[in-house]
Amino acid sequence: MLKYPCLVLDHDDTVVQSETTVNYPFFCQILDQFRPGAAITLEAYVDGCCDLGFADMCRKWFHFSEQELVDEYLGWQEYIKCHIPDPFPGIDRVIRRQKAEGGLICVVSHSCIQNITRDYERHFGLRPDAIYGWDLPEHQRKPSTYPLEHIMQTYGLEPEQLLVIDDMKPAWEMASKAGVSIGFAAWGRKNYPRISAKMRQLCDVSFDDPQDLEAFLFEK
Repeated sequence: MLKYPCLVLDHDDTVVQSETTVNYPFFCQILDQFRPGAAITLEAYVDGCCDLGFADMCRKWFHFSEQELVDEYLGWQEYIKCHIPDPFPGIDRVIRRQKAEGGLICVVSHSCIQNITRDYERHFGLRPDAIYGWDLPEHQRKPSTYPLEHIMQTYGLEPEQLLVIDDMKPAWEMASKAGVSIGFAAWGRKNYPRISAKMRQLCDVSFDDPQDLEAFLFEK
């Protein structure tokens, strides 16, 4: 019997290594286009996404309009078509074992269905059972509890049957409000000690690498 019938995975920097290779470089391009002369360091970008969430970071720090947020997203969708991040070593075993043993893989992410589906098919040879991403209306994206509530309603699950795995604070807010346990994907935050320390404090359990997560889920 699976410890958690439903594994709820973040995508960027939990499953795939996309921050430094895709998302941050593209945001620097957009910032130069929308706000010539403005700049942001990788560390500040990560802090903003963690503490505020991407959309509010854009609004509060750079005063993006709602149309600029839409334009940024459309440009990012084109960019990711030819910029495909690699998965973290070992996460493939977690995903494949969860599915092989009859469990669910649901993705709750600030990426979109298009690239999440592509990455899963390309790297793991399967599709997630459900994806709740940036395609949703903003009020239904994490940290909203909507994704977890919809998963539980759809599959007839109780909160204790889900485990969220994520590297950022918005996921903790979502999970804690829904009464669902959350594990910190520490492998995605090794270069950010402040975020790592805070997430280890907030989350129910922490994993230094995907192999630790695999052992936690499947070793009897």
